[in-house]
Amino acid sequence: MVVIVYASQTGNAMDAAERIGREAERRGCPAALVSIDEFDATSLPREENVIFVVSTTGQGDTPDPMKAFWKHLLQRSLNPNWLKGVRYAVFGLGDSGYQKYNFVAKKLDKRLRDLGAVAIVERGLGDDQHPSGYEGALDPWMSSLWNALYQYNPDLLPRGPNITMAYADLMDQPKFKIIYHETDNLHSQFSTVSDLESLKMKIGGARSMCPGKFSHEKTRPDYFLKVINNYSLCEDGSETDVRHLEFEAISSSIYYHVGDVLEVLPEQSPVAVDAFLKLCNMDPELYITIHHRDKGDEIPKVPVRLKDFVKFNMDVASASPRRYLFEVMSFFAAAPHEKERLQYFASAEGRDDLYEYNQKERRTVLEVLEDFPSVEMPFEWLVQLVPQLKTRAFSISSSCSAHPNQVHLTVKTVSWTTPFKRKRVGLCSSWLAGLNPEQGVKIPVWFSKGSLPSPPPSLPLILVGPGTGCAPFRGFVEERALQSKSGPTAPVLFFFGCRNEKLDFLYKTFWTCHSKSQGVLSEELGGGFYAAFSRDQAKKVYVQHKMQEQSTRIWNLLSEGAAIYVAGSSEKMPTDVRSSFEEIICKESGVSSEASARWLRELEKAGNYHVEAWS
Repeated sequence: MVVIVYASQTGNAMDAAERIGREAERRGCPAALVSIDEFDATSLPREENVIFVVSTTGQGDTPDPMKAFWKHLLQRSLNPNWLKGVRYAVFGLGDSGYQKYNFVAKKLDKRLRDLGAVAIVERGLGDDQHPSGYEGALDPWMSSLWNALYQYNPDLLPRGPNITMAYADLMDQPKFKIIYHETDNLHSQFSTVSDLESLKMKIGGARSMCPGKFSHEKTRPDYFLKVINNYSLCEDGSETDVRHLEFEAISSSIYYHVGDVLEVLPEQSPVAVDAFLKLCNMDPELYITIHHRDKGDEIPKVPVRLKDFVKFNMDVASASPRRYLFEVMSFFAAAPHEKERLQYFASAEGRDDLYEYNQKERRTVLEVLEDFPSVEMPFEWLVQLVPQLKTRAFSISSSCSAHPNQVHLTVKTVSWTTPFKRKRVGLCSSWLAGLNPEQGVKIPVWFSKGSLPSPPPSLPLILVGPGTGCAPFRGFVEERALQSKSGPTAPVLFFFGCRNEKLDFLYKTFWTCHSKSQGVLSEELGGGFYAAFSRDQAKKVYVQHKMQEQSTRIWNLLSEGAAIYVAGSSEKMPTDVRSSFEEIICKESGVSSEASARWLRELEKAGNYHVEAWS
């Protein structure tokens, strides 16, 4: 028996674990799949073969379901032989654009070794930046895993490491079953509550039954907001469109800290939802509940309208489907040429072609179903395989103290052209950009803590936020400006960057105002605002160049106990900015490069180096 334990924040690690489980079954290897928050850590010494599939979130953080398990593993009372006799494998999911790439998988691998466990194979590291995503590393890693397991114990893989059953022979029932309900008694459940409460119940009910839902997720929105202002921060001629959006709470007051994050549930196109339901040949007015086929449901479920379940839960026209969808579709394809094509896409040989067709083109579930019209899949399979409609997280760009009952966002509208010259837009950013205050759209949101803790007024700050990375620091500066009216505040240095001063200098008037006499960013108060315009001269100038110009001021503030906050694109900026800080510390203090790197690590351990980055 092989036990596969997954630690997932958004569902990718669960997908990878399920794939490993299916491939084990194809080789005749019995496998048990379990989420890490349902796995008893005290039973680990009794397991013989354990495969861990873990994702890394934020800046090297463990996924929420893994926190209790990891805390148990870090107990000092565990001796170096606690896991003697346990064989394990670790596959990590991460993004090499982040500095702490696959940090959770690496530290789990080390801790298991330290406790006496023996690795079956070297850890595998899946990378979102790979052309095929994490599967680019998963396929060869699994091949090594099966060979190593077979060499250790041939009985585990009775067919051998490379002889597999056909997918169709393993096709089981879907994991979920749907119960359809009579509608006569259901309309009354919403009739006695307000429209807003009814909408909250519909969203909460639909998302509570989502197959990819995790125990740590809140299903009902914290609040509903309405947009009261929406305008572009860029001038005509700019290559990008960045919007400033102001929202107001509907019917209840809101509170948040600067540095917090707003999660928005985007609205899908009604046309796309209707087209999907038509392809499924389903009555959108049916009421349903979703139940796990192998588990008893502890909490009674309130039936939801089928159309609402799809609308609030199933990403039918934005996210690309997983490879498993093509595998299952091949089973239900009536046309031989479609079945053959789908089987090829689902195979290891077809992985690269599937990537070209699916991920690279950002093909949606709706488009895939339209491309294979002979496929008639039971709705239960679609519930299992269609990607969950995910909330989108945005750094809040306002201070609640400065704007009571409001929250502001700085949103770059996402658009691109695929290799086959098809225009694509980001679901949430394009929806937000098109919101009109007069429409009265109710926007479901959740507030959460981000990676940038709210600083006390006595803490000196060095802020680095190029592009939309300036968003959280607009809130920081608003808050500190208010604090300065009632008492002394510490200095703030802010380094901003964009392409062109005249075209995309976000919040130019705001920064300029606070940089003037007695402003919190003014040099006379020990602060400063420095902007880099990368395309306004022959040689590109970035924030790190402006930082080097102010190296003495940066070192002086660091010597006074300043905290560093960095926000923006995850691609290269966080690493380049950190290198600049290391060079500045080395230059100004006279220490070696190794010592300056160590100095920054200590700053980070002390909770004074924070990064919030996004791809």
